Amino acid sequence: MAAESTSARAAVADPGRLLALEEMGLKELEAVRLILRGGSVVDWRRLAFGSRIEVDRFLKLHLFDTNDPSDRACLHRILKEAVDYLRSQFHYRVADAVAEPYELQDLFLYASGHHPKYPKRFQKIACLVLKVMHVIHHLEGRELFFRTPIASSVVHRLVDERVMACAAQLTRPDSPVVEFSGSVKTQHSVITKLLAKRETVAAQVFDKVRYRIITREKKDVLPVLEFMTRSLFPFNLVVPSQTENTLIDFQEMVEHAPALHRLVPELHLPLPHEALERGRKRRTANPFSGDTYKVLNFVVDLPNRIDSYLGQEDPRPGRPRIVFSWVEFQVMDMVTAAENERGDSSHERYKARQKAKVLRRLSRGLVVPKGPGNGAGNGEPPIG
Repeated sequence: MAAESTSARAAVADPGRLLALEEMGLKELEAVRLILRGGSVVDWRRLAFGSRIEVDRFLKLHLFDTNDPSDRACLHRILKEAVDYLRSQFHYRVADAVAEPYELQDLFLYASGHHPKYPKRFQKIACLVLKVMHVIHHLEGRELFFRTPIASSVVHRLVDERVMACAAQLTRPDSPVVEFSGSVKTQHSVITKLLAKRETVAAQVFDKVRYRIITREKKDVLPVLEFMTRSLFPFNLVVPSQTENTLIDFQEMVEHAPALHRLVPELHLPLPHEALERGRKRRTANPFSGDTYKVLNFVVDLPNRIDSYLGQEDPRPGRPRIVFSWVEFQVMDMVTAAENERGDSSHERYKARQKAKVLRRLSRGLVVPKGPGNGAGNGEPPIG
């Protein structure tokens, strides 16, 4: 089997160390790019794992322990359901080596093009199976969350414990992170956000639990993101289409880093892809942000184990035990953070524009309140 990459060996030697850009391999570069553009692994054609150690580390981020019989049973059950789906719905001929691998890690290595005798054998079908497993695992986690009597505050606490453990590593004296703070959106803020959106569905508020990360310099953002995909959340749980990135130009970053530029031919998407997407994303960006506001916002489906909250009515060793919670991360550097608090980009102006939009929707043809809360005096026209 292929040896671990240089980046993987560096992370194993010191798991608390941030990798420099020139130390990143294909796996790290693809993970960071997925965050920056808000893509989906369902569109990927291959993975880039180099060893069982890397796969085990990835599954551990999912809160699966491959040494635990119950966790192995759960993973094999999800695998069986994925294979049954592909065979029954699309008549795929899933090879036995993929449908019933000797070790589950083999599936991820096949999808990465590693086979003990024949390189790239089973790669395509292994990728297909893992995509379906990804969806099944999400469906089970969502269903489990809705039918388990567990308070949102409990899940928020579980989330915060995991995130702040990562924050403790990222805010050490030698770290480039100068701020790592969290908050839970108030009920009034949630109401305002929903009224400002056309889709007034509570489930669509992704940033009820959010964390703000500020680095010393912009060049520190990418190593911090890579560290988070190694210590907090697996890259495949970044929520697609929920990224707002006006901070980092991926193409420019790669072109100015020779060690990364050599990986360009192996990327899933051509390097100019982000430039082609930029116009579309600009049209769908947050309408309340100022024109000069720069930020990297992304949302993660963070997994949480809730074993102690589950009843005994389901005795299966492979039953679901993991739920997901949306967590938003806002990342920027110190200079950008300071500029964002000036003039039209300030948070005060942002909230004023948002509240003005809400009042327009609420008061159309009805009574309009008088006073400073109607948008006047904040750079917005009065509502009448």
